[in-house]
Amino acid sequence: MLEDLAWKDNFDTAQPRAPVVLVGARLPQLRAHMGRAKSYAERMFDVQEVGPLAPEAARRAIEKPARDEGVAIDDNALQRIFEMTHGYPYFLQEWGKHAWDVADTSPIDLGDVERASAMATAALDGSFFRVRFERLTPTERRYLRAMAKRGPGPHRSGDIARVLGKPVTSLGPTRSQLIAKGMVWSPGHGDTGFTVPLFDQFMLCIMPDLTFPEV
Repeated sequence: MLEDLAWKDNFDTAQPRAPVVLVGARLPQLRAHMGRAKSYAERMFDVQEVGPLAPEAARRAIEKPARDEGVAIDDNALQRIFEMTHGYPYFLQEWGKHAWDVADTSPIDLGDVERASAMATAALDGSFFRVRFERLTPTERRYLRAMAKRGPGPHRSGDIARVLGKPVTSLGPTRSQLIAKGMVWSPGHGDTGFTVPLFDQFMLCIMPDLTFPEV
Protein backbone atom coordinates (compact mmCIF):
# COMPACT_ATOMS: atom_id res chain seq x y z
CA MET A 1 0.00 0.00 0.00
CA LEU A 2 1.35 3.42 -0.94
CA GLU A 3 0.52 6.06 1.63
CA ASP A 4 1.82 8.86 -0.61
CA LEU A 5 2.26 8.56 -4.37
CA ALA A 6 5.19 10.95 -4.15
CA TRP A 7 7.19 7.90 -3.01
CA LYS A 8 6.28 5.91 -6.10
CA ASP A 9 9.81 5.95 -7.64
CA ASN A 10 11.39 4.77 -4.40
CA PHE A 11 8.78 2.04 -4.16
CA ASP A 12 9.57 0.86 -7.69
CA THR A 13 13.28 0.64 -6.81
CA ALA A 14 12.65 -1.24 -3.59
CA GLN A 15 10.23 -3.74 -5.13
CA PRO A 16 11.75 -4.99 -8.42
CA ARG A 17 9.27 -7.18 -10.29
CA ALA A 18 7.20 -7.63 -7.12
CA PRO A 19 3.61 -8.64 -7.85
CA VAL A 20 0.97 -6.07 -7.03
CA VAL A 21 -2.61 -6.94 -6.05
CA LEU A 22 -5.34 -4.32 -5.95
CA VAL A 23 -8.28 -5.20 -3.71
CA GLY A 24 -11.32 -2.95 -3.43
CA ALA A 25 -14.86 -3.13 -2.17
CA ARG A 26 -18.11 -1.35 -2.91
CA LEU A 27 -21.86 -1.77 -2.69
CA PRO A 28 -23.81 -3.78 -5.31
CA GLN A 29 -23.67 -1.12 -8.05
CA LEU A 30 -19.92 -1.74 -8.49
CA ARG A 31 -20.26 -3.69 -11.74
CA ALA A 32 -22.15 -0.86 -13.44
CA HIS A 33 -19.57 1.70 -12.33
CA MET A 34 -16.74 -0.48 -13.59
CA GLY A 35 -18.38 -0.82 -16.98
CA ARG A 36 -18.77 2.94 -17.33
CA ALA A 37 -15.26 3.68 -16.12
CA LYS A 38 -13.40 1.30 -18.42
CA SER A 39 -14.27 -0.81 -21.43
CA TYR A 40 -13.83 -4.52 -20.81
CA ALA A 41 -13.33 -3.87 -17.09
CA GLU A 42 -14.85 -7.28 -16.39
CA ARG A 43 -11.82 -8.84 -18.12
CA MET A 44 -9.38 -6.87 -15.98
CA PHE A 45 -10.86 -7.57 -12.55
CA ASP A 46 -12.25 -10.59 -10.77
CA VAL A 47 -15.43 -9.42 -9.05
CA GLN A 48 -16.65 -11.51 -6.15
CA GLU A 49 -20.06 -10.75 -4.66
CA VAL A 50 -20.22 -10.87 -0.87
CA GLY A 51 -23.87 -10.95 0.05
CA PRO A 52 -25.73 -11.70 3.28
CA LEU A 53 -24.48 -14.68 5.23
CA ALA A 54 -26.38 -17.92 4.95
CA PRO A 55 -28.13 -19.08 8.14
CA GLU A 56 -25.39 -21.52 9.15
CA ALA A 57 -22.61 -19.00 8.51
CA ALA A 58 -24.51 -16.32 10.44
CA ARG A 59 -24.95 -18.76 13.31
CA ARG A 60 -21.21 -19.45 13.44
CA ALA A 61 -20.41 -15.73 13.33
CA ILE A 62 -22.39 -15.23 16.55
CA GLU A 63 -21.91 -18.55 18.29
CA LYS A 64 -18.15 -19.14 17.94
CA PRO A 65 -16.86 -15.87 19.48
CA ALA A 66 -19.23 -16.35 22.43
CA ARG A 67 -18.21 -20.00 22.84
CA ASP A 68 -14.54 -19.00 22.77
CA GLU A 69 -15.28 -16.86 25.84
CA GLY A 70 -17.13 -19.68 27.59
CA VAL A 71 -20.65 -18.39 26.84
CA ALA A 72 -23.38 -20.35 25.06
CA ILE A 73 -26.34 -19.00 23.08
CA ASP A 74 -29.47 -21.03 22.51
CA ASP A 75 -30.99 -21.93 19.16
CA ASN A 76 -34.03 -19.68 19.46
CA ALA A 77 -31.81 -16.68 20.18
CA LEU A 78 -29.61 -17.45 17.18
CA GLN A 79 -32.63 -17.82 14.90
CA ARG A 80 -34.06 -14.50 16.08
CA ILE A 81 -30.77 -12.70 15.46
CA PHE A 82 -30.71 -14.05 11.92
CA GLU A 83 -34.30 -12.96 11.32
CA MET A 84 -33.61 -9.44 12.60
CA THR A 85 -30.34 -8.94 10.73
CA HIS A 86 -31.18 -10.75 7.46
CA GLY A 87 -27.65 -12.14 7.66
CA TYR A 88 -26.07 -8.73 7.01
CA PRO A 89 -22.56 -9.00 8.54
CA TYR A 90 -22.40 -5.60 10.22
CA PHE A 91 -25.87 -6.03 11.71
CA LEU A 92 -24.84 -9.42 13.07
CA GLN A 93 -22.02 -7.66 14.89
CA GLU A 94 -24.42 -5.09 16.37
CA TRP A 95 -26.94 -7.69 17.56
CA GLY A 96 -24.18 -9.90 18.89
CA LYS A 97 -22.62 -7.04 20.84
CA HIS A 98 -25.86 -5.92 22.44
CA ALA A 99 -27.02 -9.45 23.20
CA TRP A 100 -23.71 -10.00 24.98
CA ASP A 101 -24.10 -6.73 26.91
CA VAL A 102 -27.63 -7.39 28.18
CA ALA A 103 -27.22 -11.08 29.08
CA ASP A 104 -26.62 -11.74 32.77
CA THR A 105 -25.94 -15.46 32.51
CA SER A 106 -25.08 -18.18 30.01
CA PRO A 107 -26.71 -19.23 27.81
CA ILE A 108 -27.83 -16.06 26.04
CA ASP A 109 -31.51 -16.68 25.38
CA LEU A 110 -34.37 -15.29 23.28
CA GLY A 111 -35.32 -12.78 25.98
CA ASP A 112 -31.81 -11.36 25.93
CA VAL A 113 -31.96 -10.99 22.15
CA GLU A 114 -35.34 -9.25 22.28
CA ARG A 115 -33.95 -6.71 24.75
CA ALA A 116 -30.82 -6.34 22.67
CA SER A 117 -32.88 -5.70 19.52
CA ALA A 118 -34.16 -2.37 20.82
CA MET A 119 -30.61 -1.29 21.62
CA ALA A 120 -29.19 -2.48 18.29
CA THR A 121 -31.95 -0.76 16.33
CA ALA A 122 -31.42 2.49 18.21
CA ALA A 123 -27.68 2.31 17.56
CA LEU A 124 -28.21 1.78 13.82
CA ASP A 125 -30.84 4.52 13.62
CA GLY A 126 -28.57 7.00 15.36
CA SER A 127 -25.45 6.36 13.32
CA PHE A 128 -25.42 3.88 10.45
CA PHE A 129 -28.78 4.88 8.94
CA ARG A 130 -28.81 8.51 10.05
CA VAL A 131 -25.48 9.29 8.38
CA ARG A 132 -26.87 8.02 5.10
CA PHE A 133 -30.11 9.92 5.54
CA GLU A 134 -28.29 13.21 6.12
CA ARG A 135 -26.62 12.95 2.71
CA LEU A 136 -29.95 12.99 0.90
CA THR A 137 -31.82 15.86 -0.70
CA PRO A 138 -35.54 16.28 0.13
CA THR A 139 -36.44 14.78 -3.26
CA GLU A 140 -34.21 11.78 -2.68
CA ARG A 141 -35.73 11.27 0.76
CA ARG A 142 -39.24 11.23 -0.68
CA TYR A 143 -38.16 8.67 -3.29
CA LEU A 144 -36.77 6.36 -0.60
CA ARG A 145 -39.83 6.92 1.55
CA ALA A 146 -42.01 5.85 -1.37
CA MET A 147 -39.90 2.71 -1.71
CA ALA A 148 -40.24 2.03 2.00
CA LYS A 149 -44.01 2.27 1.74
CA ARG A 150 -43.88 -0.63 -0.71
CA GLY A 151 -41.75 -2.74 1.66
CA PRO A 152 -38.16 -4.04 1.70
CA GLY A 153 -38.08 -4.44 -2.10
CA PRO A 154 -36.76 -4.56 -4.72
CA HIS A 155 -39.52 -2.53 -6.41
CA ARG A 156 -40.48 -1.74 -9.97
CA SER A 157 -39.89 1.86 -10.99
CA GLY A 158 -43.53 2.18 -12.00
CA ASP A 159 -44.70 1.14 -8.54
CA ILE A 160 -42.52 3.78 -6.90
CA ALA A 161 -43.78 6.40 -9.33
CA ARG A 162 -47.40 5.53 -8.49
CA VAL A 163 -46.75 6.07 -4.78
CA LEU A 164 -45.30 9.50 -5.57
CA GLY A 165 -47.97 10.33 -8.13
CA LYS A 166 -45.40 11.18 -10.79
CA PRO A 167 -44.44 9.87 -14.24
CA VAL A 168 -41.70 7.26 -14.21
CA THR A 169 -39.55 9.29 -16.60
CA SER A 170 -39.47 12.28 -14.24
CA LEU A 171 -37.93 10.18 -11.48
CA GLY A 172 -34.99 8.89 -13.50
CA PRO A 173 -32.51 11.58 -12.36
CA THR A 174 -33.42 11.06 -8.70
CA ARG A 175 -32.96 7.32 -9.01
CA SER A 176 -29.58 7.83 -10.71
CA GLN A 177 -28.45 10.16 -7.92
CA LEU A 178 -29.43 7.60 -5.31
CA ILE A 179 -27.53 4.87 -7.13
CA ALA A 180 -24.46 7.12 -7.32
CA LYS A 181 -24.69 7.74 -3.57
CA GLY A 182 -24.87 4.03 -2.85
CA MET A 183 -28.37 4.20 -1.38
CA VAL A 184 -30.09 1.96 -3.91
CA TRP A 185 -29.08 -0.40 -6.69
CA SER A 186 -30.68 -2.04 -9.67
CA PRO A 187 -30.78 -5.85 -9.41
CA GLY A 188 -32.58 -5.97 -12.77
CA HIS A 189 -33.86 -3.68 -15.48
CA GLY A 190 -36.53 -1.40 -14.02
CA ASP A 191 -36.00 -2.71 -10.47
CA THR A 192 -34.71 -0.70 -7.54
CA GLY A 193 -33.64 -2.08 -4.17
CA PHE A 194 -32.10 -0.74 -0.98
CA THR A 195 -28.39 -1.50 -0.69
CA VAL A 196 -28.72 -2.42 3.00
CA PRO A 197 -31.53 -4.26 4.81
CA LEU A 198 -33.82 -2.53 7.33
CA PHE A 199 -33.45 0.87 5.68
CA ASP A 200 -37.10 0.73 4.70
CA GLN A 201 -38.07 0.48 8.38
CA PHE A 202 -35.81 3.41 9.24
CA MET A 203 -37.42 5.54 6.52
CA LEU A 204 -40.91 4.75 7.78
CA CYS A 205 -39.91 5.85 11.28
CA ILE A 206 -38.06 9.02 10.40
CA MET A 207 -40.52 10.12 7.69
CA PRO A 208 -44.09 9.40 8.81
CA ASP A 209 -45.34 10.72 5.46
CA LEU A 210 -44.00 11.79 2.07
CA THR A 211 -44.11 15.50 2.86
CA PHE A 212 -41.70 15.28 5.79
CA PRO A 213 -39.62 18.50 5.85
CA GLU A 214 -35.88 18.58 5.36
CA VAL A 215 -33.88 18.09 8.57
